[in-house]
Amino acid sequence: MLILSLILAHLIADFYLQTDNMVREKYKNLKKHLAHHFLMTALVLSGYLIFHYTRLNTLNYFLFPLVFIVFSHFLIDFIKIKLLDTIKITNEENMKRLSFFLLDQLLHLGMILLTCHFFIGLEISKISEVFQEGHKLSPINAVLFILIIVILTTSVSGHLIRILLGSLPNQLLSFEGKYAFKANRHEDQFAHSNVGKKELTEEFHYTIFSKHDLSRGKLIGYIERLLVLVLTFYSAYPAIGFIVAAKSIARFKQMDDRDWAEYFLLGTLTSMFIGISLGIILREVLT
Repeated sequence: MLILSLILAHLIADFYLQTDNMVREKYKNLKKHLAHHFLMTALVLSGYLIFHYTRLNTLNYFLFPLVFIVFSHFLIDFIKIKLLDTIKITNEENMKRLSFFLLDQLLHLGMILLTCHFFIGLEISKISEVFQEGHKLSPINAVLFILIIVILTTSVSGHLIRILLGSLPNQLLSFEGKYAFKANRHEDQFAHSNVGKKELTEEFHYTIFSKHDLSRGKLIGYIERLLVLVLTFYSAYPAIGFIVAAKSIARFKQMDDRDWAEYFLLGTLTSMFIGISLGIILREVLT
């Protein structure tokens, strides 16, 4: 229960308590970010200590784990910031940014596992038992695991997809269509001429965009992946095709723009892959 609670606390502090401005100015807001992790970790360890009050030592089960997790989080984030400043990854190098993001999260997860191993006495090898056939989680652990999967399906995967897709010239716009018209203009100096008809023809081409509601798009992505997660859990794979079809129909007009179509396809395929993968994991653990 403790390890799942610590992972859940980390995800909440990283993806809900940390604002977009804090992400953009990570170094400037590092102390504030660490305070969020300190608070969430302290709450989890306090609850665990109170629940096992008669058998646990405060130093070994509260203070040492708290200091270790917060300090390791500071160290990982500080090194990541310095590396990003040194390497100077551009907005177009999406895979490098994605690699840093995944490595960062894996290191934080590793520190949580090491904390539970050295201070709490958890056998890391026992974690694999969760995926063994016939193993059942307790009701509390099942709820914690479901909450973690839901956060991974929504906020974490949404951040991952934004990094992967990167920036596109019209990323923040919705393509509406392309229009063209011609305008004929008669020259005054030839108005009374008897030698043919003199005029100037001008042709104009316009690409029409409308402002895109990012919060609405984010919500659509969350619902989409949650639906895929539930459908995968119940092995209702054909129904996932209807989600993709409905999404494609809603964006049919935008498909005229090739850049937007590729952007849309990459985002949709990534979203489907994450939803199906997490749905399979959820099914294997809970059933």
